[in-house]
Amino acid sequence: MISKEEIRDLLEVKTKEYNSPKFISTDPISIPHLFSKKEDIEISAFLTATISWGQRPVIIRNANSLMQKMDFAPYDFVIGASLKELKTLDKFVHRTFNGIDAKFFVLALRNIYEKHNGLENVFAQGSKKSCHKSTKAQSVLKIAPMQNSIIHFRETFLSIKHISRSDKHISNPGANSSAKRINMFLRWMVRKDNAGVDFGIWNSISPALLQIPLDVHVGNVGRKLGLLVRKQDDWKAVMELTDQLRAFDKNDPIKYDFALFGLGIFEDFNS
Repeated sequence: MISKEEIRDLLEVKTKEYNSPKFISTDPISIPHLFSKKEDIEISAFLTATISWGQRPVIIRNANSLMQKMDFAPYDFVIGASLKELKTLDKFVHRTFNGIDAKFFVLALRNIYEKHNGLENVFAQGSKKSCHKSTKAQSVLKIAPMQNSIIHFRETFLSIKHISRSDKHISNPGANSSAKRINMFLRWMVRKDNAGVDFGIWNSISPALLQIPLDVHVGNVGRKLGLLVRKQDDWKAVMELTDQLRAFDKNDPIKYDFALFGLGIFEDFNS
């Protein structure tokens, strides 16, 4: 039976292998890497993460198409697009995410930047809601500030008038959703990455508090390594796997997402 030390060593090796610039071009993170302005990066990253389900080449193609419709100036489009300009999104579609959703997302983001001081501030405010409940660091981690962060963001995002069909595109960990795409977005924004893949442009949230972006590949590799017992890929599984990864690196536990994902996608380790 493989020991925890051997698992950690394997994950460290695979993290260094996949947490590399060569990873960017085949991953949805390539879209926000088109930009240099903070607001452009975070908006393009959020929209790309939102549609990140299905085949990765299709995700990248459709996210690029969405940026094209926004004239490759997502922040300017979010803040200033007229009703006529918003109509350019009418024909956008990625699986069940369509033009109605795209227009609502732009308006919801506009509300966040105009009335809530931007995406980073909303997520940071939510993460602090749970921190006051305990003075012990370990207890704070078990409370999962990022769960509160995502719930607070979701409530803020959905606070403007919209059609209820769009609600499903913002995951709710309060209902035990794994919130994979939002956790992936948060990894991109928060994690301080010397390899140049993740951006680390948000300083108000600690990378130590991040939760694993749990998809079927990450979950299956985690189970094969004995790091995850729970069978469902839900928020409880996210907490369980992240706690195991935190034991390997308490300051940057989600760096191992690269290893778990890479082993599952590129090496078929979970079969």
